[in-house]
Amino acid sequence: MTVNAVRLNHAVLYVADLSRSVSFYEAAFGMQVAAREPRANAAFMRLPRSGNHHDLGLFGVGAQPPRPRGSLGLYHLAWQVDTIDELEQSRMTLAGLNAYTGESSHGATKSVYGIDPDGNEFEVMWMLPRSAWGEYADAAPVERMDIAAEVAQWGGVRTAAELVPLEEAP
Repeated sequence: MTVNAVRLNHAVLYVADLSRSVSFYEAAFGMQVAAREPRANAAFMRLPRSGNHHDLGLFGVGAQPPRPRGSLGLYHLAWQVDTIDELEQSRMTLAGLNAYTGESSHGATKSVYGIDPDGNEFEVMWMLPRSAWGEYADAAPVERMDIAAEVAQWGGVRTAAELVPLEEAP
């Protein structure tokens, strides 16, 4: 028997400076502090359109050397947006925060990448409508993305509500 999870509910990160990290996630994602736990030097943050109690937990642990990129452990978190237009806006927001690190097409998903003040990498991604996955249904390439062309093709198409288990998909 397996764990019957439906999706990842939240992530928790250790950060050097709790206030700095809270400010970053407020500016980058519009997150709001849902709860604080002063005894643990922790803040629990919620995305503006989330139905979760919290989407991100941050625990301040003080300055430490960053984990080397490519070492064992978490590579990145992925935050989904509803439209390709929101992905393009995310790219501009991250660039304005000096947090943008790149972008790519993975076939069925389009992504921009960023990094928080502690070096934690993250992805902001938009998923094509499931009916358009085609050859990418069982593939995840890493290719150059032309965001302007993607917006021209997919602008205004909402896909976050399509999140249903594959066995229930049409």
